[in-house]
Amino acid sequence: MTSRREILAGALAASAASAQARGVTHYVRFRQGARAAYGILDGETVRELKGPPYAQAEETGVRHKLGEVKLLFPCTPPKVLAVGLNYKSHLGSRQPPARPEIFYKPTSCLLSPGDAIVIPEGARNVHYEGELVLVIGRRVRRASREQAREAIFGVTCGNDVSERDWQNGPDKDLQWWRAKGADTFGPLGPSIARGLDYGKLLLRTRLNGQVVQEQSTSDLLFDGPAIVSWVSRFVTLVPGDVIYTGTPGQTKPMKPGDTVEVEIEGVGVLRNPVKG
Repeated sequence: MTSRREILAGALAASAASAQARGVTHYVRFRQGARAAYGILDGETVRELKGPPYAQAEETGVRHKLGEVKLLFPCTPPKVLAVGLNYKSHLGSRQPPARPEIFYKPTSCLLSPGDAIVIPEGARNVHYEGELVLVIGRRVRRASREQAREAIFGVTCGNDVSERDWQNGPDKDLQWWRAKGADTFGPLGPSIARGLDYGKLLLRTRLNGQVVQEQSTSDLLFDGPAIVSWVSRFVTLVPGDVIYTGTPGQTKPMKPGDTVEVEIEGVGVLRNPVKG
């Protein structure tokens, strides 16, 4: 019987093999036993690295079978930022923002591919938000647009899980610390893709196999370089930082027993079950 891990590994390997033909490299972070490491995905094989790929880490010479390792969220960011209201299709009747609207998510919310999104006690309106996520590859401060573009190491898939009642409803807080930052509310992965034109990738979110979001990243109101340039005017970005770039269309609640998938063209599929 094929395991869930083998299914996920097979899908990622197929995506990476297709992307490799276009000069795209996929980087993963994985665990084997008690040890975590980074690697380059090469078909069904992971070529281990001595450190994070954005640190120009060399290969160790060790090889692992993809189906025999546990994929983790693909980097360990010093900070996690996110953008709100960044697709016209998500705005509804609201006016488009004049600048990227930024908020923080705690690093403790990050969740690996295949692990469960856990609906917290008292949460009744937890939504998916499929997103393209930027991974920063160099220290950047007060960056021009071109400097910001060069600072983006690669991209991955993200799910900015959000409890709407805690965000905007009757039980809302002063800030979104639990609405968007509760444990498991930051699925990320399965790989970092480097070499893609991330300005025109198809993003799809599926809930229990049904497509519920579908849009091109070319429709972002503020693209990757614009976001990084704006953030860097006030907050220094460092290697490994990640930025969720916003979600398209409308979202719906998830419930225990559901499975949500975020797929980005050339990157892979981020799949997570939902538990109570």
